[in-house]
Amino acid sequence: MAKAGNSLNRSATHLLHRAGQRAADIYADEVRGGGLTPRQFAVLTAVSQQEGLTQTDLVERTGIDRSTLADIVARLLSRGLIQRRRAKDDGRAYAIKLSGQGAKALRDAQPAAAAADTRLLASLPPAKRQDFLESLNLIVGESDD
Repeated sequence: MAKAGNSLNRSATHLLHRAGQRAADIYADEVRGGGLTPRQFAVLTAVSQQEGLTQTDLVERTGIDRSTLADIVARLLSRGLIQRRRAKDDGRAYAIKLSGQGAKALRDAQPAAAAADTRLLASLPPAKRQDFLESLNLIVGESDD
C-alpha cells in the first residue's frame, strides 16, 4: 500500500494504470487460464450486440486501437469464434459476426467477467460504486477528443 504522503496517490494517470492492472489480475484469476482475454471478451460482446460491425466500428465501440483490434480479430478468426464477410456498404471493409462457437465462448465467459467486475467493485463502498462507473464513463467519453 502506498504511503499517504506519496504524490503518486494523487496522480490520476498512475492510479488508473494501477487500477487497470488490478482489474486485469482479477479477471485472469476468475477466468483461470482458459477462455477469453478482457479485450477478446469486449470485442465478442460488441459483436453480439450488433452483428455486422466493421473493424472500424469495433474500434469506436471498444476503444481498442486499430492494430491491436486487427490482431484480436485475427486470433478470434483463427479460433473460429467469429466470421467475417465483405461489408455491404464498403467492399474494402469486413463485417464481423459471431460464430456458434463464439456465442458459446461468450456465454461461457460471462460469469467469470461478471465475477471479476463484482470483485473489483467490492473494493468500494456500495454507495460509491455507481458514481465510480459513471466517472469512468465520463473519462472514457472524453478520450475521443
